[in-house]
Amino acid sequence: MRTRITLLALVAAPLALAGCATDGAGMKMADNWGEANRQTMAAQIIDPDPQYDTANPLTSGDHAAKAVDRYNKDQVKKPDKVRTTNIGTGGGGGGGGGSSGGN
Repeated sequence: MRTRITLLALVAAPLALAGCATDGAGMKMADNWGEANRQTMAAQIIDPDPQYDTANPLTSGDHAAKAVDRYNKDQVKKPDKVRTTNIGTGGGGGGGGGSSGGN
């Protein structure tokens, strides 16, 4: 009995491993399998010597200290109103239908 199980395992193992080379439907995997994962990992690597087209903006410690002081005193400057959407008021076609109701 033990040799039968061993023999069965030896025959079944290569068949099971052959299934790993397909996508489950019996088709061969694409050559770029896992490429999206590699691209994602590569995008997370920091460039040790970045070269930018524009210079870094100037900063001022004094300006930042004054802003923190205003924040602590609850005297924050109100920002300019900025619209992030552009909602038009033009006419538009109605959608859907309806019943006339009274008939």
